[in-house]
Amino acid sequence: MPQSPHESARSLTRRQFLGSGATGLVGSAALASMLSRDNTARANAARSAAAGVLPHFAPKAKRVIYLFMNGAPTHTDLFDYKPMLEKLHGQPVPESYFAGKRFSTMTGNPTGKLLLRPVEPYAQHGRSGAWVSNFMPHTAKAADDLCFIKSMHTTQVNHAPAVTFFLTGSEMPGRPTLGAWLTYGLGSDTDNLPGYVAMTSVSKGTTCGQIFYDYYWGSGFLPTQYQGVPFRRGGDPVLYLADPPGIGRPLRRSMLDGLAQLNALRHQELGDPEILTRVAQYEMAYRMQASIPELTDIQSEPKHVLDMYGPQATERGTFAYNCLMARRLIERGTRFVQVMHAGWDQHNSLTTELYNQCRDTDQPSAALVRDLKQRGLLDDTLVIWGGEFGRTPFIQGDINNRPRWGRDHHPYVFTVWMAGGGVKAGITYGASDELAMNPATNPVHVHDFQATLLHLLGIDHEQFTYKFQGRRYRLTDVHGQLVKGILA
Repeated sequence: MPQSPHESARSLTRRQFLGSGATGLVGSAALASMLSRDNTARANAARSAAAGVLPHFAPKAKRVIYLFMNGAPTHTDLFDYKPMLEKLHGQPVPESYFAGKRFSTMTGNPTGKLLLRPVEPYAQHGRSGAWVSNFMPHTAKAADDLCFIKSMHTTQVNHAPAVTFFLTGSEMPGRPTLGAWLTYGLGSDTDNLPGYVAMTSVSKGTTCGQIFYDYYWGSGFLPTQYQGVPFRRGGDPVLYLADPPGIGRPLRRSMLDGLAQLNALRHQELGDPEILTRVAQYEMAYRMQASIPELTDIQSEPKHVLDMYGPQATERGTFAYNCLMARRLIERGTRFVQVMHAGWDQHNSLTTELYNQCRDTDQPSAALVRDLKQRGLLDDTLVIWGGEFGRTPFIQGDINNRPRWGRDHHPYVFTVWMAGGGVKAGITYGASDELAMNPATNPVHVHDFQATLLHLLGIDHEQFTYKFQGRRYRLTDVHGQLVKGILA
C-alpha cells in the first residue's frame, strides 16, 4: 500500500530532508555537464551561474603560481637591508619599537633582546638597484623582473594560523583557499588536469620542517570539487589513479558511465552537491590517467632548461622539480599551482640551515620567472614568493655563539615578491623602519594583498562572495584595500 504524505515525510532521513532542498540551477547544470565527455564550456556556464559573471573586468593575469615558503623566511637576512642593524649589532632593541606588541612564547618579553646584523652581506642589483643579500644570487639577477613588497604585515604570530590566514583570509581552518576561490569563480582552462594543484617539498636534512595540513589546499565550504589536488613526492603523483590489474580503458569507461547514471539518480533523490563532486572526480581521474604521465615526463625538456632550474630539477619531491612542474601545469591550463616548501623556521640555525634553504629554492624560483618570461607566459602568469610572516631583527639565543644564531617569529613587517601578471617590474613598494621592525611607508595587510591578487585576475574582491550558513563570505572577509602602487 502506498505511504501517505505524512508517513512519507516521517520516513525521510535528515540527510534526505536537507539534501532535497539543495537541488537547483548549479546542481542540475553541473551534473548535466559532468555526464558529457566534452564538458568544459557547460561546466563553466554552470559555474558562472553560481559565482556571478566573472571576471568582473579584463584581467591582467590568467593563472597563479604561489611559491609559499613555510616557516617564515627572514626578511632582514634576505631582502630588507638595514645599515642600522650593522651599526647597532649586539645592542638592545629600543623599547619604543616593540611597545604593546605580542611576540611568540619563545621570545616572551622582548625587553633587553639584542639586535642582530644580517648574516650575509647585501648588494644592489639591476637597473632597479634592489637590495638582495648574498643568500639569493639567482633572485638578485632577476631583480628587474620582480616587485618587492617590503611593508607586508599580518596579525598571526604562530605558523599554522598565519599560513591559514594568508591562504584563506581567516586564521581558523574551514574557509576556502585562494586556489579554491579562483577555480570556483573562474573555472579551469583544462579538461584533463585539475584546475588547482598543490605540491610540497622540504630541504634534505633540515630540522625545522613544517607540517603540511590538508586544509592548506582545501575548499572549505565551497563544493569539494574545487579543492586542490596534491601531487605526491614519491610513488604515483596522484593516489588511486592507476586501474586495477585486468581493467582496461574501455571497461573503465563503461564502469564510469554506469556509475554516472546511478549518481544521477541519487542526485535527483537527494540533491546533495557532493554527488556532483564524486562524478567530477571520477571523470577527472579517468582523463588524468592519460594526462599525468605526459605531464610528468620531463625527457622532452631541453638540457639548458633543466640546468636553469638547478641540479635537483629531475629529482621528484624537490622544490626545483615542483617549480618545473608548475610551469608545465600552467602551460596545460591549470589555473592555480601552490608550491609549498618547508624548513624556514630558523630559531637557532641561521648560520647553517638558512644556507640549505636558499640553496634549494633560490635558483629554481628565479628560473621559473625567467622560464615563463622567455616563453611569453610571464605577462599573464602571476608568480608570488613569500612566507606567512618574517623574523625578528633581534637575536634568539646567545649572540656570542654564532653557530646557534636564530630569529623568532615576526608578524609586524616582512617582505614578499611578485612577478608578471600585471604587477610593476623592477620596483620596491613600501618600506620598514630603520630596524626592520615595523612598516614605515605604505603598509600592506594580508587582506590588501588578497584583494590585489583577485584584482589582477579581474575580480572585485567585494563582489565575489559565496553564501554559507546565511552569510555571504568573501576571501577578504570585510577588509582589504587594493594596493594600486604595484599595478602595472
